[in-house]
Amino acid sequence: MPDLKTHAELLRSLHHGKLLVLPNAWDEASAELVVEAGFPVVATSSVAVAETLGHQDGERAPWREMFAAAARIARAVPVPVTVDAEAGYGLAPEQLVAELLEAGAAGCNLEDTDHRAGGLTGTAAQADRLAAVRAAAGAAGVPLVLNARVDVFLPPSGIPEPDRTAEAIRRGRAYREAGADCVYPIGMSAADDVGRLVEGVPGPVNGNTGPALDLDTLASLGVARVSYGPRFHRGGLAAMRGALAELRDSLR
Repeated sequence: MPDLKTHAELLRSLHHGKLLVLPNAWDEASAELVVEAGFPVVATSSVAVAETLGHQDGERAPWREMFAAAARIARAVPVPVTVDAEAGYGLAPEQLVAELLEAGAAGCNLEDTDHRAGGLTGTAAQADRLAAVRAAAGAAGVPLVLNARVDVFLPPSGIPEPDRTAEAIRRGRAYREAGADCVYPIGMSAADDVGRLVEGVPGPVNGNTGPALDLDTLASLGVARVSYGPRFHRGGLAAMRGALAELRDSLR
């Protein structure tokens, strides 16, 4: 537990200063490659982990299997691990924190998509949940780093496109006040929108690269952390598909 506390404190500190870049992993081998390349933190991708386990994303994989995969990753690397815990799998905050700590996590993503009812969880309800997770982590003695994902830019959110940035700022501020360490507006792809959100939400913001958002641009906009989700996992599969097709054709 003392080592986990140290990892959480280190992870939190890395959100301040140089841009924290997180190429997400999905198993022990990919996590070891991330560390071998010199990255100071391993982040898991729920999409990649679920697909590796034979399930779709969106809390369709059994949560025990997801945490078991996270635990294998944490045991394989000496650096802090932050776990994509989706929306928390319907677990009570105390159990969610206990499972994260048992897995060796120093931080986690928690998204505001409601996978059971569809659409987004209400802002107040999600803020209350984040506050309860923060309190449970405090009671456990480990200051878990909470990355609050804001899903308003995803089509299933039901938020009209012109209203998404303002809604992301509103939610981001509420989540920060509830105790989240970082806010993650997944799917935000316009530099102007990112800039508005960074200005409108106090504290670190997690971004994603894209056609109009390279690492330098995100850093210049004040983004603290960048993650890649399933990109490396799917890139590896695409490379294998191409190599297999080449091998098959060579046998004709």
